[in-house]
Amino acid sequence: MWPALFLNPSSTKLSLTGAGDTGLKREVGLLRLLFVSVGSIIGSGWLLGALGASEIAGPAAIIAWVIAGVMMILLALIHAEMGGMYPVAGGTARFPHYAYGSTGWFAAGWFAWLASVTLAPIETEAALRYASNYAPWLTHKVGTDALLTAPGYGVAAGFLAVFTVINVMGIRRFRDTNTTAVFWKIAVPVLTLATLLFVAFHGSNFSAGGGGFAPTGMKGVFNAISTGGVIFALIGFEQAIALGGESRNPQRNIPVAVIGSVLIGVLLYVGLEMAFVGAVSPGSVSHGWTHISFPGIFGPFAGLANGNGLGWLAILLYIDAIISPAATGLTYTATSARISYALGRNGYVPTAFANVSDRGVPLFSILFSFVVGMLLFLPFPSWQRLVALVTSATALTYGTAPLALGALRRQDPDRERPFRLARAELLVPVGFIFANLIIYWGGWNTDWKLFAAVGIGFVLLAISYLTKANPERPSLDWRAAIWIWPYLGGMAAMSLAINFVAIAVRLSPERV
Repeated sequence: MWPALFLNPSSTKLSLTGAGDTGLKREVGLLRLLFVSVGSIIGSGWLLGALGASEIAGPAAIIAWVIAGVMMILLALIHAEMGGMYPVAGGTARFPHYAYGSTGWFAAGWFAWLASVTLAPIETEAALRYASNYAPWLTHKVGTDALLTAPGYGVAAGFLAVFTVINVMGIRRFRDTNTTAVFWKIAVPVLTLATLLFVAFHGSNFSAGGGGFAPTGMKGVFNAISTGGVIFALIGFEQAIALGGESRNPQRNIPVAVIGSVLIGVLLYVGLEMAFVGAVSPGSVSHGWTHISFPGIFGPFAGLANGNGLGWLAILLYIDAIISPAATGLTYTATSARISYALGRNGYVPTAFANVSDRGVPLFSILFSFVVGMLLFLPFPSWQRLVALVTSATALTYGTAPLALGALRRQDPDRERPFRLARAELLVPVGFIFANLIIYWGGWNTDWKLFAAVGIGFVLLAISYLTKANPERPSLDWRAAIWIWPYLGGMAAMSLAINFVAIAVRLSPERV
């Protein structure tokens, strides 16, 4: 792979010798580590993803989940090899450091932190959006968006404060709280799936609504993957890697947690899509899948439950609509702090980010995530406005992992690999393409914000270096990371070009 031309062996070997994380406590076993990733995957996405995908692709939304699942499984396999090799805090962001030195490390770390720190606010907004069904004062409608009101902002601050306090109390408290929540988060979707398949399944729905099984063809399937919330629902497997520095037996547990969580997520979401399509009232899709609605009911699965006389299930779903997003927000508060801790450990940001409290947690990093989350509510006061940005930022993080694995196969061939990806020479380039397709599908309206955020990160890096905020700052390996600039520039140019093409098509007289 062409970025391998710019390996920096000397800086990489030096980094590997100091990869340990001082002060963190290895208290997370296999089941709890698995649940960290599972809990991240099962969040607000499961409550809305099936409806969003069906509106775009009809019953063929099932294919969208399968394709997205294949993409995520491959990316998870790539991460699993490196997670077992380097079990360190904030691992997803640190792998490029081992491959490409300090500049590549900062870029990947910044990408990962951007994706992670936005998830707690977005899940909080999702929880309040559902809660507004019985507390309408939390949000107000502006077009299709449900924006936070001033009181809603105060409640959102309370959610983030709770996430912060639980994390500050130590990894054991976070571990136990998350595990309890994930048992609930798995049980409710499985119960919903089984109940709808047994009580309200209409096989005729898979060819109803005009256009048959795939009314919008494969174009609709791919649109559902990118804009229907499918990819957003499946992201999160990498959270087990972020806690690698606090895992017991990490060489075994990290690969199992990463691969196991994405398999659980894919199977669950495909089943939920099948249950949703089958449980919709046949009359409600007689005019096409784009016109599905649930008058007076907030939430598609709750609407199906009430429409089929399953009031008890609807109540469970409204409770889960608070618990699932909130538990996911709790997880991302922990992982975003570990990434900023890793940035501090390696000298890119002030030393305060690398400080660990007596309870064995990066205290300043946790508090900083809380402050940033509060600020994010201001420009992004609705769930809809953050989803696309989070998805593209996460994909940018995923895109660096295949490059790092390809490089480390050459650069660190003798390191123990508890899990080794077979046929990596073929699968690694495919994984890189998958990750960048997700960014590309996000569209220019999302991508320009992402690339602007990337630019801001490098400005902050320059300020940190000029002010000598961290005396342990490394020298920047510009040559080893020279591939980053054409990569980011090329992605931006492609996204902008397709945006101009779309505008031209819409304005073409032949289309009028």
